[in-house]
Amino acid sequence: MLEINVETVQEISVIKLIGEIDAATAVTVQQTVLPLSLPNSSLILEMTQVAYMSSAGLRMLLSVYRHISGNQGRVILVGLSNELSDTMSMTGFLTYFTIHGTLDEGLQAFAP
Repeated sequence: MLEINVETVQEISVIKLIGEIDAATAVTVQQTVLPLSLPNSSLILEMTQVAYMSSAGLRMLLSVYRHISGNQGRVILVGLSNELSDTMSMTGFLTYFTIHGTLDEGLQAFAP
């Protein structure tokens, strides 16, 4: 099961994900995030409470990245666990994303 909470902080869409991202939930995340990726948009995926992410979750993240980048937007991942960070590093996914430890750090990264 996955819970998705969306809020806007300083004109930045913050999508807080709670639970597991797998084949069953990755589509829901993508359907929630893609409409928020308007031209020049700024998004933060807050993943502090994501305990597990399957390969479907990784593919979803790459799709989100490509869509946002194609709209000249930016996406930051916040709060990756060591396990998720290691998995993303081994698969080369970390090279696509800006990563920060906390939401405050992620918000600061968008500061002018």
